[in-house]
Amino acid sequence: MPEVIIPGPEGRLEGRFAPGPRARAPVAMILHPHPQAGGTMNNRIVQALYQTFVRRGFATLRFNFRGVGKSQGVFDNGVGELSDAASALDWVQQVHPEAQTTWIAGFSFGAWIGMQLLMRRPEIKGFISIAPPANMYDFTFLAPCPSSGIIIQGTGDEVATPNATQKLVDKLRTQKHITIHHDEIRGANHFFEKEGVELMSSVDNYLDMRLAPNSPIR
Repeated sequence: MPEVIIPGPEGRLEGRFAPGPRARAPVAMILHPHPQAGGTMNNRIVQALYQTFVRRGFATLRFNFRGVGKSQGVFDNGVGELSDAASALDWVQQVHPEAQTTWIAGFSFGAWIGMQLLMRRPEIKGFISIAPPANMYDFTFLAPCPSSGIIIQGTGDEVATPNATQKLVDKLRTQKHITIHHDEIRGANHFFEKEGVELMSSVDNYLDMRLAPNSPIR
């Protein structure tokens, strides 16, 4: 899990990177929760997502947005953070230029940034969006959403409300040519404090389905 320094729009970005085991290894990038609420790349859920993709043979990166940890710059309300994510993805793709596919996973604020990145990068073929704050941020940019993925929500989430998430899922499911999965973790709050096992089981089950050679979703 070597530490890496990535050139970002406002200076260096601090990250942790696990290279892929082969040249054409798929790429995954994990995005952390809100910097002003204590979110970092060392968040428990971010680390669990990172480890899941590493185990599956992905070239996997997690990094700190600007102003977090050793990353330079200051918080920019999502605008600069989206640029950070784009720069970080550029960096991974330079390391693995022959990557066969690219995935984005994000938690909370990171889910919002990740889904914006989908709109800019057609090479992203799958996403995992955990507790996307659809009641706090505008998700209308997903018009249309270019990739299939899964949205996972706790039914007891007091920050990113289940009702707003359901509306987002319902809207995305009206689109053709993509498939949106939606899992609800019973009783879980925004941080999945007692439901980490159930959360990662949902992630792994989805990846098992998507990464299978005979997967119906491409």
